[in-house]
Amino acid sequence: MTETATAAKSAGATTANPEEIARFSAMAEAWWDPTGKFKPLHKFNSNRVAFIRDRVAAHFDRDPLGELPLDGLRLLDVGCGGGLLGEPMRRLGAAVTGIDASAKNIGVAALHAEQSGLDIDYRNALPEDLLAEEVRFDVVLNMEIVEHVADLGLFLEVSSRLLKPGGMMFVATISRTLKSLALAKIGAEYVLRWLPVGTHDWRKFVRPSELAAGLRPNGVAVRELKGMTFRPLADRWDLTDDLDVNYLACCVKA
Repeated sequence: MTETATAAKSAGATTANPEEIARFSAMAEAWWDPTGKFKPLHKFNSNRVAFIRDRVAAHFDRDPLGELPLDGLRLLDVGCGGGLLGEPMRRLGAAVTGIDASAKNIGVAALHAEQSGLDIDYRNALPEDLLAEEVRFDVVLNMEIVEHVADLGLFLEVSSRLLKPGGMMFVATISRTLKSLALAKIGAEYVLRWLPVGTHDWRKFVRPSELAAGLRPNGVAVRELKGMTFRPLADRWDLTDDLDVNYLACCVKA
C-alpha cells in the first residue's frame, strides 16, 4: 500500500459514501428489470460490453470474436451492482470478481449468477479491502461508480494499485458540463424519469481531464475516450466522439 493509501486508512478515510450505498441498496431488487430503475444501463450495456471486449482483445492479442476472448484474464468489477457487466464478462471467459459496498446488491448479483449457471466471485467489499490480499487483476472495471464515491483521489489510487502492470482499466462516467446538467441530471431524473430523483449529484461528475489527472500519478494513462450518445428517434445509444455527457475511458497501467 502506498504512503497515501496507508495514511488515509489510518485516518479512517474510505471510498464508501453511506448515502450512495443506501440509495442503491433501496433499488437493489430492480437491477435485472430492463424497464425499471436501471433501464438506461440495460439500454447501453451492449455498447459497454463491446467496448471492453474489443480493447482487451487488442491489448492482449486475442480474437474479439473468438469463443472466449477473455479466457485466462482476471477481471475486477468495482461497484458491480446486480452483475449487469460481471455476467457478460464471465461469458467472454474472464475469471470475474465483483465487489460492491451494498450487501443487497451483492445478494441480487450472486443469486442471478447462480440461476444463470455462472461462477462469479461476488463480495460485499470495498476496493481498499482487497489491497491486504495482495491480489492483482489484468482488467479493472470502474463503470458508473467514480461519481458516487466518497474520495475520488483515494478511489483512483486504490483501483490502480489493484491493477497489474500492463493491465487495463475501464471507466464509464459523466462529464461535469452544462450539457450534462441539462441532460444527465435534469432531463434524466426530472423530465424523462429514467432515473430516480437524486441518483446523481452534478457536482460530483468527473471531466475527462480530471480523470486523467487523477490516474496519472498512479502510473495509469488514458489511452482512448469515447462518448455515449442517446439517439431518441432510434431509441438507442451509440459510441461517438462527444464527451460532453456520458463517456468511456480505456486506460493502461505502465
